[in-house]
Amino acid sequence: MSENHNKENAFEQLDHDVLKAMGKPSLWYWLALAISSFFFAAGMAAWAYLVYTGFWPTGLNNPVGWGVLITNFVFWVGIAHSGTLISAVLFLFRAKFRSRFNRAAEAMTVIAVSTAGLFPLIHLGRLWIFYFLMPYPNQRQLWPNFRSPLLWDVFAINAYLILSSIFFYVGMIPDLAIVRRNSTGIRKWIYAIFSLGWRGTNEQWKHYSQVYIFLAALATPLVISVHSIVSWDFAMSVVPGWHTTIFAPYFVAGAIFSGIAMVMTLMIPMRKIFSLEKYITADHFESLAKILLFTSLIVGYSYIVEFMLAFYSGNIFEEAIFKYRLTGHYKFLYGMMILCNVLLPLLLFKKSLRRNLFFLFGLSIFVNIGMWLERFVIIVTSLAHEYQPYAWGTYTPQPVEIIITLGSFGMFFTLFLIFLKVLPVLAITEIKETMVAEH
Repeated sequence: MSENHNKENAFEQLDHDVLKAMGKPSLWYWLALAISSFFFAAGMAAWAYLVYTGFWPTGLNNPVGWGVLITNFVFWVGIAHSGTLISAVLFLFRAKFRSRFNRAAEAMTVIAVSTAGLFPLIHLGRLWIFYFLMPYPNQRQLWPNFRSPLLWDVFAINAYLILSSIFFYVGMIPDLAIVRRNSTGIRKWIYAIFSLGWRGTNEQWKHYSQVYIFLAALATPLVISVHSIVSWDFAMSVVPGWHTTIFAPYFVAGAIFSGIAMVMTLMIPMRKIFSLEKYITADHFESLAKILLFTSLIVGYSYIVEFMLAFYSGNIFEEAIFKYRLTGHYKFLYGMMILCNVLLPLLLFKKSLRRNLFFLFGLSIFVNIGMWLERFVIIVTSLAHEYQPYAWGTYTPQPVEIIITLGSFGMFFTLFLIFLKVLPVLAITEIKETMVAEH
């Protein structure tokens, strides 16, 4: 009897601690929201400026027609992948530590995909004709080129956004019922609508479990296909340094790598601010660090294979591109990329560092920087030194591009901060299941 009583008390304490995070915002929260909103607004203003003036204020030129804007697109799509990995793949493998990170990771996925979806529109320039990408009955007799990887992006990103949003929402339904039970006034009415009348009956749990495992099984191949399609934007071309079959697995591993790092960047401060140390322990972060180390090794291996393929092929253009990455105008950025993505994560072989949250937080920031630089180096170096020496050039990001980039981070953090106060930051019912299993 006392055992059941202790369990009920633990469950009530968990409800209280998670709902407390959704309570009245602190001064630090408003300050963080103000800063992120400022950058978001600045980014939107810079985009409006580009729409008004055209692309001459950017650093884009001939031959470098893709720059920071496309780099941001690939980066944010990569960030989005960790949510599907943690939620779907680890769910199918029954990883217990998943329940501590999946809710924030799923929210991060939806927000990052929405952020990524803006950059093709920004790069389009003529924003008002974006509907040309959509295949719909029209009298212009113009149809999108379905053989273009850029059109594949439209379908891939929209499919990923729809499925990840459904997966995110379905996983929250039991928790929304808990919030409804502990709310009053209009909040109770709103959560009652979104909890869909959940009462936690055996029949509801049966249907819920079936739907959730179906969505997890559907999302798992999607996480591979979406970033493979993003990689085909490059691999389907004949540009040296891009035209290679390794890009699909290389980009998928890099996406998971950067996404796991962003989960750490968000969760380590959140754990401290909302006093969730009891539920998210150093053991859980160590498990996440092992995944980060594993994906880092895959990324490092891919870097080596890239060079081997280039020099083993005997193609002078491929060889020239990789020599240029090492010794050309962007060699410092390439060196930083190797340091952040390959060398620093090797420190995770030491167990004490895998459990040191200060180290993990700093490493996660370096990894995010390194993965952004990786996308920049891949895109810019290949375009800058393509085939004809007389057409070679360099590219330098201009202030308007930098402001838009900062604006994308402002948008991401603004929406994530709103999520923290509107929805449960932890998967309450799933943590209760693991607590019962551990007990």
